Amino acid sequence: VTSMWSGAFGTPGQMARVVSTLAPLLLCASGLLFTFTAGLYNLGIEGQISFGAIAATVPIRLFQDMLPPGLVIVLAIGLGGIGGALWGWLAGGLNVYGRVNEIFAGLGLNFVADGLALYLIFGPWKKEGVASMSGTETFPESLWLPTLGNTDISPISLLLGITAVAITVLVLRGTHFGLRLRAVGQNLRASYVLGIPSTRQLLSAFVICGGFAGLAGALQVLAVYHRLIPGISSNLGFLALLVAMLTGLNAWLVLPVAFFFSALNVGSLQLPLELNLESSLAGVIQGMLVLFALLG
Repeated sequence: VTSMWSGAFGTPGQMARVVSTLAPLLLCASGLLFTFTAGLYNLGIEGQISFGAIAATVPIRLFQDMLPPGLVIVLAIGLGGIGGALWGWLAGGLNVYGRVNEIFAGLGLNFVADGLALYLIFGPWKKEGVASMSGTETFPESLWLPTLGNTDISPISLLLGITAVAITVLVLRGTHFGLRLRAVGQNLRASYVLGIPSTRQLLSAFVICGGFAGLAGALQVLAVYHRLIPGISSNLGFLALLVAMLTGLNAWLVLPVAFFFSALNVGSLQLPLELNLESSLAGVIQGMLVLFALLG
């Protein structure tokens, strides 16, 4: 525990990494609460992050020499959200219209999105003269999201993450849409009989979740890696699943739980250095926490 605490908060740089991981985690966990509320397990969130990252890369490659950097960044963030929403709508469509279980549809689309990213990295978007697993060419620094000093903390990323949590709390607890979404999640057949447009509610949950995940993918491109790389999601979608499950659909708990998991994720990198243990032990700890919470 001491080693993991030191790995997460031992230096300003490590603390900055915790915060930079927190922003996309907040976005993904907030989106998942919409699908969880509707009674859906959106395991396709990893693919939605990846497709959002791909969509965010498009305007950067097309307009980086034509438009002001600020406008290109705004376009990249916007298209990232739209791309993730589109991928979420596709998973929802397979579930609602194709009668494909959302778990299988989501996992299948994850492979498609990752495969598309690999094709672009090793094909049309490959580095000059050679394709590399390190990803595409690094974007010009003018297209990086601004950070605090020399740290990895992006105020814009953090603001987007916190805003997503606030919107989730407001919509799920204080709007008619949130009430209908809870009704659909509690009993799909009864809500349909009572006149609630169940299909629209389910698709909306997928689209909202995909949009938040796509924004997270855009942040991975603009604020963390500054290029498109294989595995751009960094398993943040699956980590967000643990966060959402542990909150028990209480959106106001997303911020503290996500911060804990972000610190655990970053702090685990210290385990191989100090204790000669596998860093994957953090995944075991995360899974056990969720398991005990569910059993409780």
